[in-house]
Amino acid sequence: MAAKPSIPKGTRDFSPVEMAKRNYIFNTIRDVYHLYGFQQIETPSMEMLSTLMGKYGDEGDKLLFKIQNSGDYFSGITDEELLSRNAAKLASKFCEKGLRYDLTVPFARYVVMHRDEITFPFKRYQIQPVWRADRPQKGRYREFYQCDADVVGSDSLLNEVELMQIVDTVFSRFNIRVCIKINNRKILSGIAEIIGESDKIVDITVAIDKLDKIGLDNVNAELKEKGISDEAIAKLQPIILLSGTNAEKLATLKNVLSASEVGLKGVEESEFILNTLETMGLKNEIELDLTLARGLNYYTGAIFEVKALDVQIGSITGGGRYDNLTGVFGMAGVSGVGISFGADRIFDVLNQLELYPKEAVNGTELLFINFGEKEAAYSMGILSKVRAANIRAEIFPDAAKMKKQMSYANAKNIPFVAIVGENEMNEGKVMLKNMETGEQNLVSADELIAIVKK
Repeated sequence: MAAKPSIPKGTRDFSPVEMAKRNYIFNTIRDVYHLYGFQQIETPSMEMLSTLMGKYGDEGDKLLFKIQNSGDYFSGITDEELLSRNAAKLASKFCEKGLRYDLTVPFARYVVMHRDEITFPFKRYQIQPVWRADRPQKGRYREFYQCDADVVGSDSLLNEVELMQIVDTVFSRFNIRVCIKINNRKILSGIAEIIGESDKIVDITVAIDKLDKIGLDNVNAELKEKGISDEAIAKLQPIILLSGTNAEKLATLKNVLSASEVGLKGVEESEFILNTLETMGLKNEIELDLTLARGLNYYTGAIFEVKALDVQIGSITGGGRYDNLTGVFGMAGVSGVGISFGADRIFDVLNQLELYPKEAVNGTELLFINFGEKEAAYSMGILSKVRAANIRAEIFPDAAKMKKQMSYANAKNIPFVAIVGENEMNEGKVMLKNMETGEQNLVSADELIAIVKK
């Protein structure tokens, strides 16, 4: 007996109903992006490893899926190198390409390659899958979709404001209650400066970013492990645990960071974003959260993260300002800011809260029962009119038993069934059955269209 097939851990198959739900998510996000003037691009699933490596920090580099070279990948490798069993070194010789880890780095590469065709500021969005060699767990997958929007070629903080409006609009349309968390890498740099650990800014941000997951004691233990002094860790505590309103936090930070120019700049940027959004009437809460660090090395200014309030799950959207990303590809001085919606986590949240609208997940609206050649030919004429009226309709392809055809309608949750026999054809009408109520009515094609559309 053949072994039962399987799929890699951290990946999923999606049924027709699940695909309808995913398309609802993508279409909702796409519609909001269009409202704000963003245009769609796509980039290849695989990039050169030279494009990807070194852009996500050491932890990110370890999570890159590398693609083995085709052909004789042993050529040019000595026996000594093979016997050394140095996986990282051998991988660098066996693999020139990798699956993209996110959509931002490929986007930066795209901007540099196509700079002569782009009008700046360039507002693009991308809805494509990404891959990470992560340990699969609830809400964390190895293959998942991101829905990114970025603006490059503008330093204006109005871009940050609009991106937060986009987040608020998308989650309002989904009816998901969220908290939008905001921080600034300049504030974090200022904090590192005043505690005397400027050179450890990456270690500090990576550790702080884990506060929600591993708790304060473990964050402090990780900071100590990275060589940060007990005195610096002690100074850090009241800052990362700062509470109060956004205005109170900003006022405290102005005092705490008074000796740090970069820190004060971060406070000023955060104040502008928060004050401007206050006048925009957001439907969701926005919070200045100093524990938000977003562990990716390329962020340089405002950083964002979105948490669902009614479901226990990780971040469902994130992003931030990156001033230096295109510089690594030889194009300096292009600032960018972006957000990424985690479509797979949003899918899980909408499922748990049962928030999908009926019309978004329903497929076929009307099924014509097939009693034979003459009846099918009559039904096909009406079917054309029905589809022209934008009603999703089908005819059962075989003249099977009525019970089988009705079971098909039930299995697909089709709300209406059209029954055409000799009597109906003689009268030029159709017997329309409402599958929910069981009610049946003899109707004309136009009446049928009006009932189903209603």
